[in-house]
Amino acid sequence: MPPDELESVLSRCVPGEGNLDIHRLGIGLVNETYRVLRDGSAYAVRVAAANSFDLGLDRAWEAHVLERAVAADLAPELTYCDPQCGILIARWVDGRSWGPVDVRRQSNIARMAELMRRIHALPIPAPARVMGPTTWIDHYSAATRQNAAGARTAAEALRTAATARLAALALLPSVDPVVCHSDLHTLNLVDRGRSLVLLDWEYAHAADPIWDLAGWSANNDLEDELKHDLLASYAGRPPTRNEYQRLELLGWLYDYVCLLWSELYLNLHRGERPGADTPGAAPGDPQVDPQSGVAARARLLAARLQASPSGRAD
Repeated sequence: MPPDELESVLSRCVPGEGNLDIHRLGIGLVNETYRVLRDGSAYAVRVAAANSFDLGLDRAWEAHVLERAVAADLAPELTYCDPQCGILIARWVDGRSWGPVDVRRQSNIARMAELMRRIHALPIPAPARVMGPTTWIDHYSAATRQNAAGARTAAEALRTAATARLAALALLPSVDPVVCHSDLHTLNLVDRGRSLVLLDWEYAHAADPIWDLAGWSANNDLEDELKHDLLASYAGRPPTRNEYQRLELLGWLYDYVCLLWSELYLNLHRGERPGADTPGAAPGDPQVDPQSGVAARARLLAARLQASPSGRAD
């Protein structure tokens, strides 16, 4: 959004009457984010990118979920939300981010399990946005065909492997869908000391609760032992064989969905010159060149998926 237009919008929507102090935090993959100060208070501002629907976002359903998440103290307090324009303003949350060591600490494994239980206890807004791995795969495949004809897509062997795992998943006992955040990684987590709060609920939907466990494990490259610790802590008992299988299958499928998302994102941004208008920008700087980070993650995901043994439900 052009600076003049942004300032005009924020002058109307940010609480208070004083001057605005706007600090751009960076160019995210699907949003631009800002920290805004006014009358001694700080706010986080998110402005959506133009291709949100293609990338699988539902801003309107996110707004309904956020009402419930804020009430449960799982998300920052909202002061303004316009799903149609893709503008969201929330109170700034002070806290710390987690690194790889924090993620793997046993006490934090338990905290994340408790956080997921609280997410999954949220009432599902009606009409429910029910999404499963098949739905995500179909959405991203169709969006790629429509927006990036002839562009590079996931290898056929991986598509065959995904079909096999979806079939294996279908053989396991079904579970009732719950609200899932669906984008659990450290960039969306703020540790306030006594509690955790989550940002960016734009991919939220109703799904198998283990989808969130699989996502957190995949996004943080957790080792098998820690994945199993997370599942046991979430269940509050020794997990069943079916639950282990669901975690394994959904973990692979989560990686595959992320690979499809990454390829779609890169295809949608083909020909762009990230950072070309930013003086002093270094190639690969994630603040001005998010494509480099997406491309690197896509390579890692493809390698991990290809190295994984075939999934089955015996």
